[in-house]
Parts: sequence; C-alpha cells; structure tokens
Amino acid sequence: MTNSKLFTKDFILVFLANCFVSLTFYLLMTTLAAYAIEQFRASESIAGLASSIFIIGALFARLVTGKYLEVIGRKKVIYVSLALFLIAAFLYFPIQGLSLLLFVRFIHGVAFGAATTAMTTAVMDMIPDSRRGEGTGYFALSTTIATAVGPFLGLFIIQNADYDMIFTACTAFSVLSLLIVLFAKIPKADITEEQLESMKKGVRLQDFFEKKAVPISVLLIVMGISYSSIISFMNLYAIEIQLEEAASLFFLVYAVFLFISRPIAGRLQDTRGDNFIMYPAILLFSICLLLIGVTQNGFILLLAGILLAAGYGTIVSAAQAIAVKEAPRHRVGLATSTFFIFMDGGMGLGPFIIGVIVPYVGFRGMYLTLAVLVFLSLALYYFLHGKKASLRKQNTLVA
Repeated sequence: MTNSKLFTKDFILVFLANCFVSLTFYLLMTTLAAYAIEQFRASESIAGLASSIFIIGALFARLVTGKYLEVIGRKKVIYVSLALFLIAAFLYFPIQGLSLLLFVRFIHGVAFGAATTAMTTAVMDMIPDSRRGEGTGYFALSTTIATAVGPFLGLFIIQNADYDMIFTACTAFSVLSLLIVLFAKIPKADITEEQLESMKKGVRLQDFFEKKAVPISVLLIVMGISYSSIISFMNLYAIEIQLEEAASLFFLVYAVFLFISRPIAGRLQDTRGDNFIMYPAILLFSICLLLIGVTQNGFILLLAGILLAAGYGTIVSAAQAIAVKEAPRHRVGLATSTFFIFMDGGMGLGPFIIGVIVPYVGFRGMYLTLAVLVFLSLALYYFLHGKKASLRKQNTLVA
C-alpha cells in the first residue's frame, strides 16, 4: 500500500460507527449485573452471566464471521449485523424474566461480534502498512470514547432515571451506527478466486482460526478475564468501599489518558518494536489491579485508572496490531476474529468466574489475585511472542 494517508473519510465514518456500537456495549456491560440483581433478584454469579453472556454471543459470532466474512462480503455482514444489533436493543424493553434477558443478551452479543469483526477487518485494509501500529491505536480510540462515556453515562442515568432510559440510549446509539456506516465505502478483500473458494470449503480448524494470530491472542484470555473484573464489578465494589464518586470518574480518567497514550504507543511500536511496548504495558496493568485491590481513597482509585490506560489499553491495540502483522494479507479477517475470539472468551468467562469466587475472597482479594496473575503473564508473553520478536529485531539489525 503506497498511500500513507490514515484519516480518510471512510476511516472516520467506520470509526464513528464502531464508537456507537462500543458505547452500547460498555453502557450495558457496566449496568446489567446490577440490573439483574435489582430487577430479578439474581445471584452474583447469575448477574455476572447476564453481563458476560453478551460476550459469549460475540465469541460465537466472531468464530463464524472469521470464516465466512469474505465469502458473504464485508459490506453485507456489516449492514445485516448492525440491523440485528438495533433489533436486539429494542427487545430489552418488554423483558419480564431472567431467562428472556439472557436470551436477548446472547443475540445482542452475536450482532456485536459480527459487526465489530467486519468493521475492524475493513479498517485494517484502510491503514497503510507503514503505520499499522499507529493506525490500529487510533482506531482503538473509537472504543476508548465508549469506555469513558458508557460507564459514566450508565451511572448518571441510574442515579437520575431508570433502566428504560438506558435501553432508550442504546437504541439511539444503534440507529446512529447503522446510519453512519451507510455512507462509508467498505473495501473488498484483496484475495484471489482460488483463495475465496478455499474459504468456502471444509470445516477444518484453520478455516476458523488464523494460526499465526493464535500465540498473541492466547495472552488476551488472561487480559480479558482481568479487565472484565473492572467493567463488570467496579460499580458494586465502589459501593462496598464507599468510593462511588471516584468510581464514576474512573473510566473518564481511563479514557482521557488512553487518548494520550495509545497513539504514542502505536508509533513507538512501529519504530521500536513490539517488546518495547508490551512488557511495560503488562507490568502497568498488574500494578493497576494491585492499586484497585488496596485502595482506601479516591486518588488511588483514579491513579489505577491512569495505569489501566497505559497498561490494558496499550496491550489491546498493540496485540491486535501484532495479530494482523503476523497473518497473511488475505487472512486478515480471520486474524482479527481470532484475536477477538480469545479476548472475548476471557471477558465472557471472567464475570461468571469472578462472581463465583468473590463470595470466598471478597472484591479486594479478587483484584489482588488478578494482579499476581497478570504479573505472571510477563513470562507467558515472552514464550508466546516476545522471544520471537526479539530474535526478529536482532536479525533485522544484523542485516
């Protein structure tokens, strides 16, 4: 790709559409556990499932979308999935039981998984190869906005209105995402007829996963589980330790610093290499969880939000860029879905697992345990990708 321009009209439009879809995700992800407990007297583990079954639906959709995205066509998948996303948003209003809530959450997750996989794949083809890390970091800011506004808006609505207003906001965001993407030119896959025919055939494992994207994606299971503890249980934890006001600003602080750190991290990844970014980011995420687990005041909690941006926020965009760089160009869609499948798997299992163990160790014990787990992931990253990235850089310098 010779054109080095990054911020094209189509890039911006898909950025905005993805932002509204992600906003719906975070708005619901941070309020559904409390909604299930308050409205249906659900247990903490079932409330966690009500939150995480959305991710399970997304994981299922990504598995299928990764294989058939180029066969069906990116534009068609985006339009149909966003229409289903809108329909699912409407379905929250008539829900009267927990079982129906779980069903709607699953369908909503399916639409989310298909839409975001297709939009991200399209954007990856819009980004110049020489600016892969930077472009991925900028596009990831579409979720950063949602990360800040979603939880903040959710807390504001709960304090001043009711859950129907949350569902109304989600419906409005879904309409906007569908309307915006209609004006974007979605690039077709740069693949041969032979490659396309190969994608239509068989049910082999390699038809659903890009093997070169798997190593770095495995790391995202641990990161996803750990991050889910924050987005699903931060509100309940803040109430327990009486830091609700600081918690309402936590994701706003996270997003502000993510806006600052992600583009810088992306450029450094392009120029200094993957390890220069990944090792410090994993360490900072571990410290973030440690601070959340020991916090006694709002300042420490907000400091953890800053470290979350420099840690987890950087890990996601950098690891996604790695997954795409490792894959052949005609399998970028599969690489993207593979990455998200592993990350969503962690985020989907996380709230349910955490909901089971919290009664035994408490929220503080849970965050401290996850801090140790993420710290140990430094070794996991080394064996999955870090060692290879270091050798590759050394060979490049020698050459």
